Amino acid sequence: MTFAQILGHRRQKEILQRAFASGRLAHAYLFEGPEGVGKRLMALALVRLVFCADGSGCGICSACRKIDHNNHPDLHILEPDGAMIKIEQIRRIQKELSYRPLEAQKKVVLIDGAEKMNAAAGNALLKTLEEPNGEALLLLLTPHPEKVLGTIRSRCQRLPFSRLPRQELLTVLLQQEGMNEVEGHILTALSEGSFKKALGRDRELYLERRKAILKSLTALSPGSIGPLFDLAQELAEDKDHLPEILEIIQVFYRDLLLHAHGAPEEEMVNLDLAEKIRRVVSRETVPSLLRKLDAIAASQLHLGRNVNRQLAIEVLLMRLVA
Repeated sequence: MTFAQILGHRRQKEILQRAFASGRLAHAYLFEGPEGVGKRLMALALVRLVFCADGSGCGICSACRKIDHNNHPDLHILEPDGAMIKIEQIRRIQKELSYRPLEAQKKVVLIDGAEKMNAAAGNALLKTLEEPNGEALLLLLTPHPEKVLGTIRSRCQRLPFSRLPRQELLTVLLQQEGMNEVEGHILTALSEGSFKKALGRDRELYLERRKAILKSLTALSPGSIGPLFDLAQELAEDKDHLPEILEIIQVFYRDLLLHAHGAPEEEMVNLDLAEKIRRVVSRETVPSLLRKLDAIAASQLHLGRNVNRQLAIEVLLMRLVA
């Protein structure tokens, strides 16, 4: 993928392209920002630029194709081995950097998840950063720069990435991914500006699950104890999707609160459920909705621990229908 094909991040593209064109690329960059917003795509686009036969990142020359297939001998991608990046991985990279490039003008090391270097690995990498090799380019990527050693941060040129604008992301989902307006709006709203997160869901399954859960939930009443227990059991048994189920409920109640405050409908996530939202809000008050959102947040916290799932969901549903 070229710079032009990457969604958003115009300033970051300009900085990197200008540095490359003037021959002033830093020896090390720290790309920092939320997950899934394009840091790795940007890093690989820069590698294309550096390795490309005509210096344009054309995508069709031998070097660009090798980058796309992850088999360029001068590109080394380092990711966590299990939960962390270990000193042995850094030492292997240091050994590679001691040799001259085989095909390109530089060797590039891309460390994805730089915050996961343990102390020994971080200190080992620091030696490489303190004694830069003119034939090496280091690209460190992280969503958590505060977890990267301060001495490493200070020796890299830091390039912050922000969340993608909602309208840009929506346009791509509609035009390139073939989503309809409802799908695109919902997934854009839930993505938190992350293209990766927007595409990371099985959208048909998610929308079906959302529809079924909210239909069952809004049909409950304070006296419907049997259906409430049945729904709690059904949700508790779907352990793998429980975080997503709670998110669906939380987002719905957030929409209720927005409507109760008189917010425009386009600010809501569940636009296709506007009539249902109006009907439910008529039975609620702002204080009651705030209490219910607090109850959902508490359930998310408790269910992240080793608790009785069904009991926790029963308690939540009782609070939601009260």
